[in-house]
Amino acid sequence: MKTDSDAEPVPAGAEWPEALLEQLRAADTVVALTGAGMSAESGIPTFRDALTGHWARFRAEELATPEAFAANPGRVWDWYESRRAGVRAATPHAGHRALAALEAVLPGLKVVTQNVDGFHQLAGSTRVIELHGNILRSVCSVTGRIIPEEYFANNSGNPPPSPHHPDGLCRPDVVWFGESLPEAALEAAFELAANAGVFLSIGTSGLVHPAAALPLVARDHGACLVEINPSETPLTARADLWMPLTARGALSGLLARLD
Repeated sequence: MKTDSDAEPVPAGAEWPEALLEQLRAADTVVALTGAGMSAESGIPTFRDALTGHWARFRAEELATPEAFAANPGRVWDWYESRRAGVRAATPHAGHRALAALEAVLPGLKVVTQNVDGFHQLAGSTRVIELHGNILRSVCSVTGRIIPEEYFANNSGNPPPSPHHPDGLCRPDVVWFGESLPEAALEAAFELAANAGVFLSIGTSGLVHPAAALPLVARDHGACLVEINPSETPLTARADLWMPLTARGALSGLLARLD
């Protein structure tokens, strides 16, 4: 099944070879790493694509860094409120739902996501590691403790003060530029990759580290590496199988074959 960047891609209708289906059924651990391409299918713009209208005049350093929040917390909060509105207006697509349903037929399936929309959980996935946080959650800017959603019903502000620290403010629970990924989530993701029998890289560019290293760790430890992406990426030449399909099409097809 090995392909390289010059190889003929797997044709539509033959996306999941029987040998790969057997590997999936036999694997104790199957890891699905999802990236921005999966969210884009639900109509959620990437960070860069969301810089439109009023926000087009700002740079990332003015909206998504700890320094930006310290300098102008109200502007950063407004930016994330606008992005949250876009997430709330969208819904998980068939690929999200298929991945959730696959838990029933692949007990070892775990999802590791670079996305911050929470759509995997909303679709029903119960084993999800969020590497970059969740845009719909808020935390205390000082302690990092999660702030319950009901808190905002009676506490306003731009942003509201934190209930956990007198000097704290509410901030989105996302990883900003210049911040480290949550240590526990990152360690768990690399442990899963090292133990995966099959690793699915879905809708991710393969450029953002440290997540970009996960497929290669899995491959180096003997996993069958499958890339699902309509376009080639730096990972394509190293995958055992490249499927030039959307997440929606590929995962719905996999569920149909395994269910």
